[in-house]
Amino acid sequence: MTENMRMLPLHGLRIVEMTHMVMGPVAGLILADLGADVIKIEPPGKPGQVGDHTRYLKNTGAGFFAACNRNKQSVILDLDTEQGLEALKALLLEADVFIENFRPDALAARGLDYSTLSQTNPGLIYCSLKGFLDGPYERRTALDEVVQMMSGLAYMTGPVGRPLRAGAPVNDMMGGMFGAIAVMAAIRERDSTGGGQHVKSGLFENAAWLVSTHMLQNAISGDEPPPMSAGRRAWGIYDVFDTSDGRQIFIGVVTNRQWALFTRALAEPALLDPQWSTNNARAQDRGALIPLVGTLLARRSLAELQTLCEQAGLPFAPIARPWDLFDDPHLNANGSLLPTTLPDGRIAKVPGLPIQLDGRRLGVRCDVPQPGEHTEAVLRTLPGYVKTVHGEQG
Repeated sequence: MTENMRMLPLHGLRIVEMTHMVMGPVAGLILADLGADVIKIEPPGKPGQVGDHTRYLKNTGAGFFAACNRNKQSVILDLDTEQGLEALKALLLEADVFIENFRPDALAARGLDYSTLSQTNPGLIYCSLKGFLDGPYERRTALDEVVQMMSGLAYMTGPVGRPLRAGAPVNDMMGGMFGAIAVMAAIRERDSTGGGQHVKSGLFENAAWLVSTHMLQNAISGDEPPPMSAGRRAWGIYDVFDTSDGRQIFIGVVTNRQWALFTRALAEPALLDPQWSTNNARAQDRGALIPLVGTLLARRSLAELQTLCEQAGLPFAPIARPWDLFDDPHLNANGSLLPTTLPDGRIAKVPGLPIQLDGRRLGVRCDVPQPGEHTEAVLRTLPGYVKTVHGEQG
């Protein structure tokens, strides 16, 4: 173990993670990247698909496992056997944290609920990642799409009259993030009380939190905010524009100072009309202003407009696709992209946690594990348990 690893904030914390898909694995990933020892429990699976079924998803799920499971150890346990269940309970006896994202009460029949486990490990922090927190909906089955539709997030994202989910599993990933935050808060509280607790994070509640600004916009103005695709009425220039070379660029001009910089940089007399001197006036007259700005910008290439905006200090962004980020110069220069091994053995890059600790980025200590890669090594640490990968007692 290197000195750098020992200095990670959560070094020495042991976490048992029994999750699948995105929300639960993200909670474990955050804690693992921060230095915790995360043991990922996987089922035996079936021939050709050993371990967590998330490993074998296709299409939009193909990247789930590789993105969410670095810096973890993989242990395969068959919980339908007495030996496998007892091995898990032995791991949990010494664990600081248990993370799970099963349906309500699914683990209680196996004695893996918080009330049972806390009797033998009173310091255990039990983290449940659920579709809904306690309340009338708590037994419903949720997906990221479900809560986006329920919360109004899809309404605000899609074209008018056509609700559309966001283009990434935002609630799954942020729900996992809030689960990790809850775990760290409970760890801090345990430092004072000595006792663990049951913490939860909910998809629906996360989606509701994401639309809180729209809720308060309605409460303050009395108006119903239109979907974002209908245009932001708060600012005059806040749009995507075409360029002369067939590309697109987003440009935002959200203050009067930025408007002065924008018009000075473009040097287009048509934009100097005093009627557009204030942001409120520009927002009111978007119907005339945006087509004019679009025509003027379409005379310039993407590179010209990026240089113009950067030199003027204006918010801008070329319209990129996710896979364009592999070659992004900023992400490649500042340590944001981490190497990860794909299922076919190729090495790709994946964004790490978007944080710095005293200038340091968090890296890869352990690549995405193979199914059951650490089973024997982990179980050898348990008194009375010397197992093989296949779960046979040695």
